[in-house]
Amino acid sequence: MRIIAMIPARYSASRFPGKLMKDLGGKSVIVRTYESALKTNLFDDVFVVTDSDVIFSEIASIGGKAIMSKKEHDCGSDRIAEAVENMDVDIVINVQGDEPFIDTLSLSKLIDVFKNDKKKEIDLASLKVLMTDKKEIENPNNVKVITDQNDFALYFSRSVIPYQRDLDINVKHFKHKGVYAFRKEALTGFYNTPMTPLEMAEKIEAIRYLEVGKRIKMIETSVESIGIDTPEDLEKALKLFN
Repeated sequence: MRIIAMIPARYSASRFPGKLMKDLGGKSVIVRTYESALKTNLFDDVFVVTDSDVIFSEIASIGGKAIMSKKEHDCGSDRIAEAVENMDVDIVINVQGDEPFIDTLSLSKLIDVFKNDKKKEIDLASLKVLMTDKKEIENPNNVKVITDQNDFALYFSRSVIPYQRDLDINVKHFKHKGVYAFRKEALTGFYNTPMTPLEMAEKIEAIRYLEVGKRIKMIETSVESIGIDTPEDLEKALKLFN
């Protein structure tokens, strides 16, 4: 089984333009992320896939592997799918470019899903984190996920799901972490399928997989990601790095 990591890396970002090129302890954020992915020793290969000449040159300057997107893409899955379309790979892991502190344990759990799936019945695997804070649960920036009794995703939403009508019932709320492991076939199938109505309404790409009948295995993790979405996040990352 050939397993690779793909790091989608856009230069422009609405809240923090050019964040992937910001300095983090003497190296750019994207270089830190790329090197962290290599150091996990989980992958047969690691690539950065980007729409930016600046990011492409940055990775090439350290002898890393970068791929330039041929088209404009609305989401990371499309960008990755284009890059792997003609590659001989089995499993593709989407590593977020703005999360240089990679959670190796959670990634290894995602990979184990496919190693244990002898019948190849699982199309994707992803991560969920338990939320207990009411503000976090109600925050539409946090994508929520509900699963069946075997931890397969039923739905993703920015709204609160499940809605707790009966307060006497113990209900758990989970946040979806946007880290995916794909079978290549599921990824390329996504790429060749138009955006679906629910996906467009919620602006959540995982919904497209569900709408076309793919099975997404959710793995619970207690590790919160440390993403760099704002200048304040970068300051926090610098303190952690130092």
